[in-house]
Amino acid sequence: MIPFNTCPVCNGEVVAKQTEKLLRGGVNFAAVIVSAEICLRCGEHLYSPETLRRFEQVRRKLSAQDVEGFEPLGRSFRIPNEGG
Repeated sequence: MIPFNTCPVCNGEVVAKQTEKLLRGGVNFAAVIVSAEICLRCGEHLYSPETLRRFEQVRRKLSAQDVEGFEPLGRSFRIPNEGG
């Protein structure tokens, strides 16, 4: 069930979809696939309170480097700024 009839940002139509959210905890990142309500006009993502709690739990685990049960996706790299 969608709690919003329209987007609270632009008043556009919202639909329930699966989406990928990139979370950061300390220097670690995790990609999490969750359900969200997404505005078809402006793209705003609206998450349930349960999903927001899950985001915070994942961020805490990442910060503590407690990644047991997380699936590795690869490695991340930073490209230095060319201007100095």
